Amino acid sequence: MKKYLRLFLFNLVSIWLVANIVTGVSYGGDYLILIKSAVFLTLVNLLVKPLINLLLLPINLITLGTFRWLANVIALFLVTMAVPQLKISAFTFSGFTYQGFIIPTLHLSTFWVFFSASFIISLTCSFLLWISN
Repeated sequence: MKKYLRLFLFNLVSIWLVANIVTGVSYGGDYLILIKSAVFLTLVNLLVKPLINLLLLPINLITLGTFRWLANVIALFLVTMAVPQLKISAFTFSGFTYQGFIIPTLHLSTFWVFFSASFIISLTCSFLLWISN
């Protein structure tokens, strides 16, 4: 039980962090939606994601695991289907300049927002799990 509560808390922190970092992800400022989406993400990661990984096994074997990220994107998509108040939408990044380092203006479609959000969620959860052990 302690393991599941820890996974829930890590998913909660990860979704909150993604909503604050990525412009295209929002939960409307309602913490109940944030909690509901963390519960669904925990359930999807524990119950559905192993099935997704099993279905994606042939493509992962062919590409030597390069497409493992696709399972995270599908899991996040399932969470947004279960919790419609968690909005993931396309946005335009206005660019960034710092001492000669320039990132131009980019338009990110919904797929790339899903990709970046799932990457940050996965990275944050993995880091928190590593710290807690």
